[in-house]
Amino acid sequence: MTIHLDTSILVDAFSFPYRLLPLLENAALAGHRIQFSTPVAYEWLRGHRTDEELRDQERMLPLAAVVTFDAPCARRAAVAYRHVRRARGREMDLAIAACAIEHDAALWTLNPGDFDDIPGLTLYKP
Repeated sequence: MTIHLDTSILVDAFSFPYRLLPLLENAALAGHRIQFSTPVAYEWLRGHRTDEELRDQERMLPLAAVVTFDAPCARRAAVAYRHVRRARGREMDLAIAACAIEHDAALWTLNPGDFDDIPGLTLYKP
């Protein structure tokens, strides 16, 4: 299975106290392909990150391998925008979800309520 990470997972896996790092490592050891998208990379990098946090993230999930928010993702996000409740203000979540859907991945998030009404999206539950 391919799993796309939401920003909430990156924060809880690579920031102290690293609560989700063991679950993330277990998912990778179980053979799941772990990825995140450019919208998640943007949200992650704009936060206050230490050099250690960035180094740990890069070691496990290099930025060079992020999934690009491309034209098909943009199209899917725009369609979702027209079909979800209270779409305004959720543009980043819709972009993150669209990348997961376009790449046939389940989305792992700590905020399932932000994504539960997005058509075609599968949420990952460890």
